[in-house]
Amino acid sequence: MGLLWSLLIGLAAGAIAGWIMRGRSLGCLWNIIIGMLGGLVGGWVYSFFGATAGDSWWAQLVCAVVGACVILLVVGLFNKRKR
Repeated sequence: MGLLWSLLIGLAAGAIAGWIMRGRSLGCLWNIIIGMLGGLVGGWVYSFFGATAGDSWWAQLVCAVVGACVILLVVGLFNKRKR
């Protein structure tokens, strides 16, 4: 059940991050992947500032969205250089 829950949070986080970072969304499948990686990056960013994501699904979703937005921002910067 934990894997399914992680996929659902990743899907939601990727979709929300794609919506927040308009024009930087990479499609549905990539949004899921970015959302799951965003959970890792968000956890690292939170720990960098001395905070934790907590145990609630809401806090984990916010953490994953923050991380996914950071990833989409970095990917967008590299895509601009290639054009």
